[in-house]
Amino acid sequence: MATKVGAQAIPLLDLTRQYEPLRERVQAALARVVESQRFILGAEVEHFERRFAEYCGARHAIGCASGTDALELALMASGIGPGDEVLTVPFTFFATVGAILSVGARPVLIDVEPESFNLDIGQLDRVLAAHPAIKAILPVHLYGGCADMGPLLERTAALGIPVIEDAAQAVGAEYRGARAGSIGTIGCFSFFPTKNLGGFGDGGMVIAKEESIAKKLAALRVHGATRKYYHEYVGLNSRLDTLQAAVLRVKLKYLDAETAGRQRNADLYRGLLAPAGLPITLPYPAEYQTRHVYNQFVIRAPRRDELKAYLQENGIGSEIYYPLSLHQQPCFKDLGYREGDFPESEAAAREVLALPIHSALTNADIEYVCGKVASFYS
Repeated sequence: MATKVGAQAIPLLDLTRQYEPLRERVQAALARVVESQRFILGAEVEHFERRFAEYCGARHAIGCASGTDALELALMASGIGPGDEVLTVPFTFFATVGAILSVGARPVLIDVEPESFNLDIGQLDRVLAAHPAIKAILPVHLYGGCADMGPLLERTAALGIPVIEDAAQAVGAEYRGARAGSIGTIGCFSFFPTKNLGGFGDGGMVIAKEESIAKKLAALRVHGATRKYYHEYVGLNSRLDTLQAAVLRVKLKYLDAETAGRQRNADLYRGLLAPAGLPITLPYPAEYQTRHVYNQFVIRAPRRDELKAYLQENGIGSEIYYPLSLHQQPCFKDLGYREGDFPESEAAAREVLALPIHSALTNADIEYVCGKVASFYS
C-alpha cells in the first residue's frame, strides 16, 4: 500500500467509510424526525430503547444524554451518595471515577489483570475487607471484553450491594453467554461516535432487570419527575436526543456485522503478528469472554511512544487508551493514592497501543499495519 509520509492512509477509525453503506437509511431516519418535529423523547426513543433492551437481554432500557450520565444515573438510582464508597479500577476512562465523585461518593480503587485489563478478582476480598463502607462495585468491561463477573457477583450477593457495569466499550460483548450490561444490577452504555454502536454525537443508555429501578432511572433523567412537574427525586436533565435515537435505530441493525468484522480483523492481526516473534503482547479473549467485540485492539509494546510515532509517519493511526492510570491524574490526588499503588495499571499506561480494528478495514490494510509494526522492531 502506498502512502504519503505523515498522511493517515489508515486512520484508527474511519467513520466516513462506515457511514457510506448506511447513508440513505440514516438520512431517511433523520428526515422522519425532522418531519415529525418531535425532538424530545417520544416514540422514536421508545422504539430504540425496546430494541436495545432486547439486544442486550435486559427487560428495561432508558436512554440518556451520554455514557457519563448513564454512570451517574445508575449510581443515583442505587442510592449512592456522600459517605459511601464505590469500588472500581484506575485503568479506565475518566468518567468511571468522575461519576462516583459527582454523586458525592468516594472511589476505592483496585488494580487490573495484566491480560484483560479488567478488575483483578484475586484482589477483591482483600480490598473489600479493608473498606467496609463500600456500597457498590463498578466493574469496567474495557476494550470490548467483559470483566470476570461470576466471582464478583458471588461476593456482592453475600454483601447485598449492587454491581453497576460500565459497558461503554462493550455493547454486545458476552460473559459466558450473557450480554454485557445485563449481568449485574444496572448496565451503562455510551453511544459516542467512536463506539461500535456510535451515534452522530453524544448519547447513552442504562439497562436494568428490575422494574422499580427502571422507573427510578426514567424519573432521574428528567429532573427526578415521576410525572410532569411532580418531582420525587433531584435528578438530571439527561435525555437521549431523538435524532440520535433515529440514527442508532438504523445502526443497531448492523451492529452484529460490525462486530463480526472486528473479530475477523483481530484474528488476522494475531495470525500475522504472532508468528513474527516481535516483543509485543497481543490481546486474546479470556476463556470467560465468550464474545469479545473489540471496541479497541490493544497491544502491549515496548518503546510504545516511538512505535506510535513511527506508525504515524507511515500513515497509520493509533491511540493510547490510556496514558495515565487515574490515580496519577492531578485532579484525583486527594484520593490519597501514590505511584506504585497499582503496578499493573501503571504498566499498562506505559505500554498499551490501540491499532485500527474497525470493520471497514481490508486485509491489505491490516497486512500493511502488521508490516510496519514488524519493520519498526526489526
